[in-house]
Amino acid sequence: MARTKEFDPDAALQSALELFWDRGYEATSMADLVERLGIGRASIYATFGNKHELYLKALDRYNEDRDAALLRELSQPGPALPAVRALVRRFAAEAGSGDRRGRGCFVTNTAAELGAHDPASARRVGASWDHIETLLHSALVRAGARGELPAGRDPRALARMLLVLLQGLRVVGKASDDPGRVRDAAEQALRLLD
Repeated sequence: MARTKEFDPDAALQSALELFWDRGYEATSMADLVERLGIGRASIYATFGNKHELYLKALDRYNEDRDAALLRELSQPGPALPAVRALVRRFAAEAGSGDRRGRGCFVTNTAAELGAHDPASARRVGASWDHIETLLHSALVRAGARGELPAGRDPRALARMLLVLLQGLRVVGKASDDPGRVRDAAEQALRLLD
């Protein structure tokens, strides 16, 4: 007869996500995971696989949660450009705020730490960026169709520029103690939508 799990795998995965997000992949040991999750090493391996597999599952969880929120933000009925502006301003505010500043974005952190030498992580980062670009592109196409964008603006190029801006805001915000730096960059970029 199989034993029932004495822990909530969903809560454990969320705890692992938070730990990896705070420390990064390399700086998080299995001992750290055992301590944070409050479960034994064997239970971690049996439920999630090795540390790398657990990291990828945590990254998938982050992407699922974040992607659903972005979809809600950018696909509201009505004018699309205000939603795009609000998203950029939210990223800038989060990047410059004291409570989230040091964390950055889990996807951006993964790209910087693992992207060059870990194909599984790089695929997930690329898929995340593709998804954000697609959401932005769709919103900007809607904005163009509604006359919210000036004629001749390329929604795909604008979406790509905004994707790179959003990721850059997270990187700069993580290391800078000047919230004006990310706020000013975001506002300057938003002028391209006028």
